Amino acid sequence: MTLPASHADPRDFAHVRDWVFDLDNTLYPHHINLFDQIDRNMTAYVATLLQMEPEEARLLQKRYYHDHGTTLAGLMLHHGADPNDFLEKAHAIDYSLLLPDEALGAAIKALPGRKFIFTNGTVAHAEAAARALGILDHFDEIFDIVAADYVPKPASATYDKFHSLNRIDTAHAAMFEDLPRNLVVPKALGMKTVLIVPRNLEEVVLEQWERLESTEGHAHVDYATDDLTAFLRGLI
Repeated sequence: MTLPASHADPRDFAHVRDWVFDLDNTLYPHHINLFDQIDRNMTAYVATLLQMEPEEARLLQKRYYHDHGTTLAGLMLHHGADPNDFLEKAHAIDYSLLLPDEALGAAIKALPGRKFIFTNGTVAHAEAAARALGILDHFDEIFDIVAADYVPKPASATYDKFHSLNRIDTAHAAMFEDLPRNLVVPKALGMKTVLIVPRNLEEVVLEQWERLESTEGHAHVDYATDDLTAFLRGLI
């Protein structure tokens, strides 16, 4: 399959004034594997909450993630889980794997207009990760799963709430994401869309639905890149 364009065309982004970034596996590379800690914490939470063996809990966790957008959404719907307790335990991780990325920070700072983090995680998690990367001060706002009333991307209502709250003109906005399905709504709303793929993609273990080729066509993805910093530099 031929992926969308990988090199930024500045003319394609000249109109953009609102820059929206997912957090995990987007603002930091997939190979850092920070999310693996969260993943293990979620499995442990499911196992404890539902008195399951770890293997069984992991299968259920992944099914909820696939079916509902987040594990939390599935746990709340089917088991009445306490979202605050889940989020606190899921994000109890070591951020020392993330090192300051001056080049990324400079590229984000140089973008004209406002910058946002739009995550299915929490503000606390986004702040900790962005602070470790040295890029937190370059963002105007963080929109998290709590602000979304625990309804995660890719639900269209969550994008609507994000855009309304921040008064975003989607015709003059761009979104950067690592999950193809989370770009379907932004594209339909007129945003420029950029998919962040792992480096050495064939060596990375991803769920089949997390891959671009799992979607029916890729008209919702304008660009795909494995180097966010280089891509942003190409826009300046």
